[in-house]
Amino acid sequence: MIISAGIINTTTLYFQDITATSNPHKPLSGINIPTGCKSIDGLPDTKCTPGVLNGNVTQDNLEDTICKPGFTKTIRPPTKYTTPLEIELMKSYGFTGDRKDFELDHLISLQLGGHPKDVKNLWPEPYLKDITEFTAHVKDTFENYLKRQVCKGSMTLSEAQKQIATDWKTNCIEAKKCKESVP
Repeated sequence: MIISAGIINTTTLYFQDITATSNPHKPLSGINIPTGCKSIDGLPDTKCTPGVLNGNVTQDNLEDTICKPGFTKTIRPPTKYTTPLEIELMKSYGFTGDRKDFELDHLISLQLGGHPKDVKNLWPEPYLKDITEFTAHVKDTFENYLKRQVCKGSMTLSEAQKQIATDWKTNCIEAKKCKESVP
């Protein structure tokens, strides 16, 4: 019961913060957008997007957080927050083109205990294979694999977070969960 109250409190605080920083005229006021970011073959710039953890997700409360069906829906930011942020981060990363060709990605995904709205955990990840062979869809598959490992006890939460936040592509290849990019 106490853990459930913590989750409800987290959700309440989360939405209060979104409301406080969002309005129709200045949806990103108070948010420091990084500048001069560069993606190399589908990985985010570690200076701009180092990844940030959700302090309310721990190894001790996995069953009540990431391993609980529907958990990520309770903490996912609304589009009125994410859409303007995605546009600004695309500019920051120097990406041009249609926004539909990108996903505003959580480097450390929500299902692995990543922070839902911290700009240092969000970046515009390409869907298109002409930008990178390691698309958002490939990363999503690896995230799902890592979550399954954590929830069945084969891997610690911190190990999964490290694998996704560092060089997820290499870790994905080593786990045999994605194919290596072909030039």
